[in-house]
Amino acid sequence: MIEVPSTSISPPPTTLADVHADLARREVVDTAAMSWEPSPSGTVWRKPLFRQGGESGPVTSMVRYAPGGAFPEHTHPEGEEILVLDGVFSDEHGDYPAGTFLMNPHGSRHSPRSAPGCTLFVRLRQYPGADRPRLVEDTHAGEGWRPGLVEGLAVRPLYAQSGYPESVALVRWAPGTRFQSHTHWGGEEILVLEGEFADEYGRYPEGTWIRSPHLSRHTPFSDTGCLIYVRVGGL
Repeated sequence: MIEVPSTSISPPPTTLADVHADLARREVVDTAAMSWEPSPSGTVWRKPLFRQGGESGPVTSMVRYAPGGAFPEHTHPEGEEILVLDGVFSDEHGDYPAGTFLMNPHGSRHSPRSAPGCTLFVRLRQYPGADRPRLVEDTHAGEGWRPGLVEGLAVRPLYAQSGYPESVALVRWAPGTRFQSHTHWGGEEILVLEGEFADEYGRYPEGTWIRSPHLSRHTPFSDTGCLIYVRVGGL
């Protein structure tokens, strides 16, 4: 069931402040503890995790559409990335249930909406380049998973392209899995989708967003098992 934030929320501010804009800093955010902020549409709410330059700059957010919620038709300069977390997201090109990964390239245009309501993880204006493809991947289909670098890991690649620094994947950790200490060239971003992810710096339950800067280092593990979204590079 999609929970709709209170309609008594005040209108969005005309000028949006930067959020976690220093990419040289490590950030850990419990998204479940954040309040929803209204968007200009009136039927869509946001939890900004990263914002640089207000509405015109790069943004990473949790986004919630109320049942019947919609946004006017718009263009995506420098692309858009979406992971549907629950409900069904839609536009004129199709319907995208929970587990769908979408990549809308630079200059693409659509009119997004959701009949039943939905929750999304969204990146805006972070994929410049005219030759990036449009992607639609059903990650719940059971296809595309491959063994990870250590026993207990399974990886579902979502996006990587020659000539660009980003690599995006889902990674499933079996209970008790340990990974070797490693350095993040170009930084790393994680959203914990299920279970609990951990490293020497802390434990991160479902809904935690973690951004580690270029050349940061850690030794991750999961005692309980977990599913995480991971983006490496480009930071």
